[in-house]
Amino acid sequence: MADRAVSEDIAIEHLRELVSPAFLDNDTTAMHIRASALVARLKALNRNANAATRAHKQATAEARHEMDQTHLGLQNLLYEKRHLEREIDKCRQFASIYQDVPLYSLDEFKQLAPLEARGDDVLNNPHQLMLNRLSFELAERQRSELLKQSKSKLATMDSVKSQIDILMKAAADIQKRVDELVPPIPPSNRNTPIPG
Repeated sequence: MADRAVSEDIAIEHLRELVSPAFLDNDTTAMHIRASALVARLKALNRNANAATRAHKQATAEARHEMDQTHLGLQNLLYEKRHLEREIDKCRQFASIYQDVPLYSLDEFKQLAPLEARGDDVLNNPHQLMLNRLSFELAERQRSELLKQSKSKLATMDSVKSQIDILMKAAADIQKRVDELVPPIPPSNRNTPIPG
């Protein structure tokens, strides 16, 4: 670029010399040929300058396009990042019922839970540990509910049995009273019709 500017300056300087008073006495044909050569040189330099300008504009446009694409990709990533951060915040703020469920303490869980539910791999994984504690709590509550239902049914059965015993005793007492009040029928008269 600097060489081209120097070449242009030299060509223009030579053209100025041709029109200066020092060259008035020179052969006009020789000056015309020399001037044509200098103008041709200037035109060539101008074409080269235009070609270089177009090449630089193209390179600049390509670089700008690439930079715009990169910027667009960055904006998309930032948008995605913000979206994911909002989703993470929503998940962190989500109040699940499991947070309000009274669970066995961690020590009680370690003592009472089955071995496969409290292995080292589970204890080192907080998520799996919470899942196992919740599952254990559910199983214990179901077992407790079954025991309560069983005790309730046993109490109901005992109550029914005692009422049956009371009824049986009352029936026996009534039978005894009936036997005392009504004289027994002799065995020989049982088959004879009762006169009506």
